[in-house]
Amino acid sequence: MRKRFNTETTLGQKIVKDIYVNPKSKNAVDQLVAALKEIYCNEEYNEKIFNAIERHLPPVDCNNGRPGMNLWTIFVLGQLRMSLGFSYEMVHNQANNHMLLRQLLGIDDVFGNVSFEYQTIYDNVSLLSDDMLREINDIIVEFGHKEVFKKKETEDLLLKSDSFVVESNVHFPSDYSLLFDCCRKSLDTVTYFLRKYPQITGWRKLKNWNGELKSLCRSVGRASKSGGKNKQENLKRVTTLYLDKCRLLLTKLVSEKKYLPILTQSDLIKYYELDNYIELLIKHIDLLDRRVLKGETIAHTEKMMSIFETYTEWIVKGKTRPSVELGKKISITSDQFGLILYHKVMDHEQDRDIVVEIADNLLSKYKSIFSLSLDKGHWNAENKSLLELEIPMVVLPKLGKRNASEKLIEDGKLFKHLKNKHSAVESNINELEHRGLNRCPDRSYQHFKNYVAMGICAYNLKKIGKKILENQLKELLRKKVA
Repeated sequence: MRKRFNTETTLGQKIVKDIYVNPKSKNAVDQLVAALKEIYCNEEYNEKIFNAIERHLPPVDCNNGRPGMNLWTIFVLGQLRMSLGFSYEMVHNQANNHMLLRQLLGIDDVFGNVSFEYQTIYDNVSLLSDDMLREINDIIVEFGHKEVFKKKETEDLLLKSDSFVVESNVHFPSDYSLLFDCCRKSLDTVTYFLRKYPQITGWRKLKNWNGELKSLCRSVGRASKSGGKNKQENLKRVTTLYLDKCRLLLTKLVSEKKYLPILTQSDLIKYYELDNYIELLIKHIDLLDRRVLKGETIAHTEKMMSIFETYTEWIVKGKTRPSVELGKKISITSDQFGLILYHKVMDHEQDRDIVVEIADNLLSKYKSIFSLSLDKGHWNAENKSLLELEIPMVVLPKLGKRNASEKLIEDGKLFKHLKNKHSAVESNINELEHRGLNRCPDRSYQHFKNYVAMGICAYNLKKIGKKILENQLKELLRKKVA
């Protein structure tokens, strides 16, 4: 079992409750520290946070291996990463050099000499999972409502919901560039076997394969972008050369694969990776051949956006800039205090498809919901009728022409007031994007979801910390005047 927090203080070490954060500060890290300090010093929510982390973190043996991080350090560094959209390199730097942050972590810089390794931070922070962070976010929101914003039990929630795109870390997907990715990764896998087993023969020109394929791929790219009356003939010529070379590589990979030794588990994993890349190579040879040489129109369902981040979607939201985004749509729901109560990573879904799911989730946690406002992208007659069964005021403008009764409702004073307030969710989205949720640098779909959930938690903590510092500043000014 990991330690929650190092409670053994040393001479000169400042305890967490004595940490001073300048109430005039508008720095995101100071706001984060202020919120985390208040949660740590509140016994009820401190216990809830640690219980949630312990339930989800995998068990460790404290008697074997190097000393692990305590739960508080993992949680704080995870939130630090998303408070300003830091990379792990920046988190590593801040954890070893930021005085206020180190005080929050319970580190004594007077007589002690505690430092964190980059790999230790990466290995531990990446353990924070989507399910854990969703549970922690509910605790953070509850703390914000009760202890900071002082929401009364009878006060109703005014909710706003909208979606935005978090991009995955991929390049723009063209079939010829994805084909080169397949070739490149196949050759990288062969390189792994050659380095481990130098006795393997038949791959003397490995570097030459890579160089020629890259050159031909670039030739196809230049031909597809260039103009001129002979563009199609030139494009077909260079594409034929490129496909011929790819087919030669495919033949060689299939024939030589059976001679690769499989003596360890890592060898077996690499062997299956090579099988996967060969399948993708066959697929993209076929797609490029059909599109360029045979003149077919490829259905969108057959295309891939990336051979690495396979969950990536091609998203068109009707905006001028950017016209296309590559990633996943994220739906968020915020309240009148600016806290995000719920988020969902949408998997090939439109806004109108998740309205009932959003409402069910919110109603199961929060009983005093007065209004829920959504934009026209969520419109569906069935959605509206279902929402109105449980929520007194549903602000869902109709998509298309309105009849007389619908026009009367949407022209009402309260409807217009709440509709005008809906734009506040756009500022929530804008801040999320500026704090790291514009593009996810992590690999795999699970890490993508973890990254989004971490960003939501850090956003709420920063919002709470900002309010705490504002309250402290008001109290100081009040005392000065008195």
